[in-house]
Amino acid sequence: MLNFTKINVFSIYLIFFLIAVFSILNFQSKDNVLIDKKVNLGLDLQGGSYLLLEINSDSLIEEKIQSKVIPIKKLFKENNLDYSDFKIKKKSFTLKIGDIEKFELIFLSKKDNLVNPYIDNYRSFELDYKQLGNNEIEIFFSKFGLLTINNAALKQSIEIVRRRIDDVGTKEPTILQRGEKRILVELPGLKDPERIKKLLGKTAQLNFRLVTENLEFGVDNLTSETGEVLKISKRIVISGENLIDAQPSIQNKQNEPTVSFTLDRLGAQKFGRATTDNVGKRLAIVLDGKIISAPNINEPITSGKGVISGNFTFQEATDLALLLRSGALPTPLVVVEERTVGPDLGEDSIKSGITSLIVGFTLVIFFMFYKYRVFGLIANTALIANLLMLVGVLTILEATLTLPGIAGIILTVGMAVDANVLIFERIKEELKTEKSIIHAFDTGYTKAKITVLDANITTLIAAIILFAFGSGPVKGFAITLGIGIITTLFTAYFLARHLTSMIVLRNKNKEIKI
Repeated sequence: MLNFTKINVFSIYLIFFLIAVFSILNFQSKDNVLIDKKVNLGLDLQGGSYLLLEINSDSLIEEKIQSKVIPIKKLFKENNLDYSDFKIKKKSFTLKIGDIEKFELIFLSKKDNLVNPYIDNYRSFELDYKQLGNNEIEIFFSKFGLLTINNAALKQSIEIVRRRIDDVGTKEPTILQRGEKRILVELPGLKDPERIKKLLGKTAQLNFRLVTENLEFGVDNLTSETGEVLKISKRIVISGENLIDAQPSIQNKQNEPTVSFTLDRLGAQKFGRATTDNVGKRLAIVLDGKIISAPNINEPITSGKGVISGNFTFQEATDLALLLRSGALPTPLVVVEERTVGPDLGEDSIKSGITSLIVGFTLVIFFMFYKYRVFGLIANTALIANLLMLVGVLTILEATLTLPGIAGIILTVGMAVDANVLIFERIKEELKTEKSIIHAFDTGYTKAKITVLDANITTLIAAIILFAFGSGPVKGFAITLGIGIITTLFTAYFLARHLTSMIVLRNKNKEIKI
């Protein structure tokens, strides 16, 4: 155990110095950045914004119930089921059925139909109904159907929120689901929370529709960017789903900020066909029910590329491009809770954490020196190396350090000391029976290895479980604890052991006490 080849020694110190360098890089100034890697501070350490968002599923349910009208009518027609007085409400629709029993047979028994697509996989109905009297029934989403809609909307919303925040450039945001309808967003170091709220508050439902008097598809009266009320066809030429890219750009001699967009193959075909058939007409670009631009179609646009203008500032053009790239939210998000953590509070937390670490570290150093003398100094050296390697690994991973994470570092100090204490106490026992000093130290390290490994591996398993199932601060604690265990084993069984072997081999003919 005490024998080290030159290659082993070189490898040990090379690994240590390479990782320790990354630890030192955290103290470099912004003007002299060698490697752009640092430990990110969490919300509780550097301040930032905390947002709790809630999806507004009412509008989504209204949209979904309307999408079921045509399939339901088609199903009734295919089964020769007579109905009348079909009325669409906000979250349901009512109708009179000629044969209730036949309706129930179709609605409840027939698999793979349009009203219960989940029956085969989940044994549940998407839609439910109730009788109102006089053969009148009301059809609405079942509890399972509502849950399915909410879950799908929530998952999609989380993904789109993540895309939007990532495009802004916020490092290490925390985006988590909370309950059935809420999303937790933590943004460490955010300096412009209002911009984020605006970005997250827009659904970014984009569509291109013709300005027309044609009532075939119906029209909406919408206000343009100039205040002009325009009749816009309900028929959508293309939607935001057909966009594959959007970027801010500068157009014409006036350096007007605009948004350049690129369509997918299907969108390019639809757009080309629509602009070819409607040259000379106006095409309204509608975002969240508001016209942002309504230019004339001067010529067919078949390239699948276009430009959106609308008296934007460059920041507005950038944000609009970001919204379009990230995709449309399935439903509006409402901010139900907002908190701002100031940098002063974060600084106080850092000072408290560092003070705790220094006090604990100092006490451990004095105890180890008092108890084990020169070998205590070796343990202390390994302890310092352990902290440097821990911070270095966190830097390489660009992990987020939270206040619980600092607690994990302090706990690592204790565990690192425990490993050395176990080894030294075992060596003490061997020195009482062994005549050979080298053999006593060698045997002590060998016998203590299993005990140290068992203690650290069980703790590592706990850290992995915390990381897998925990969130936010819990994960921060798990990361520092897990990495700390690995660096502890490295410094105790490689670095400290090599330093110990040097002292023992130089004093092999002398009496050594621990």
